[in-house]
Amino acid sequence: MDVPCVAVAREAGEAARSALAAAEALNDDHEIAVEDGRIYIPVTDAEAAADAVAELDCDTEMTTYDLPVRQGVRTPADILGFEPSLERIGDIVVIDEDDPDRAAMIAEAVIDADLPARSVLNRASKIKGELRVRDWEVVAVDDDAAADSDRSPTETVHREYGHEYLLDLAAVYFSPRLATERHRVVEQIEPGEQVLDMFAGVGPFAIPAASRGASVVAVDLNETAIDYCRENARRNGVADAVTAIAGDVREVAADYRGWADRLVMNLPHSANEFVATAVDLAGEECVLHYYDIQHEDDPFGPGIEAIRAAAEPEYAVSVETEHVVRSYAPHELNVCLDVRLRRTD
Repeated sequence: MDVPCVAVAREAGEAARSALAAAEALNDDHEIAVEDGRIYIPVTDAEAAADAVAELDCDTEMTTYDLPVRQGVRTPADILGFEPSLERIGDIVVIDEDDPDRAAMIAEAVIDADLPARSVLNRASKIKGELRVRDWEVVAVDDDAAADSDRSPTETVHREYGHEYLLDLAAVYFSPRLATERHRVVEQIEPGEQVLDMFAGVGPFAIPAASRGASVVAVDLNETAIDYCRENARRNGVADAVTAIAGDVREVAADYRGWADRLVMNLPHSANEFVATAVDLAGEECVLHYYDIQHEDDPFGPGIEAIRAAAEPEYAVSVETEHVVRSYAPHELNVCLDVRLRRTD
């Protein structure tokens, strides 16, 4: 199971582990792993962990890694006799099973295991519509955990790299699989930047960007997602730095023409339809983080072509990073282009 980790050289592992223990940031539910001379130490809070190892005289990296659960903790696999495919979002466990009997069996094992889970949801549809939501079947609920919460089985608080996000999976789109990618982008942001997230959701790009000292505008067509974005900005102490707007970014663009130093375009199936809007939003110099899904034979070419067609000759276009985020489907890749625009006139 992928969990947040501190990765350090093996020889620095004990110093890092001690620093994390002192900061009460160690995750005791998972084992430490070693691969290729690097040691991966599981942590409970990425931000606290980063602070704990910041003073060490060694190279440290915040990442995620597939770590085994520590022996003595009963897992769903221990109960079932096989490793089920699970995804955790806050205290919700998500499964994707067509067979209702198998789904019920896995859900029961999740609730009976020692790892905390308030509810188990089974995907009941693909992502659909302009609001990018899907249907869910609530397969199981932990009665004791539910009794201590006033949230519905589909609402949770998800923690990621020191930030927390309240969200309802039945009403908004959210993928924990993109945590490392979001962190990669946010780490590039400098204090004072003006960042506009064109498809912001509940704020997983916008809020950490604001935490780094940026002024952020977060736009999304989904009004519920924007409500959560505002609440999450408040929860994370950046409400004054985040302007959350419900609406089509193409209609919002007139109010922010030429404003952005950085644009996040995480709508990979149709971001190409919004490139002209991105150019309108771009300032004198602007970095685009453009997400796309393309065939593995040419994963970056269509996006580069779309950006150049919209931006040139008004802007000089330089591609700084061609980055594969993950495999999306057989022979299809989810990719990101980091592209810098510089006004030519």
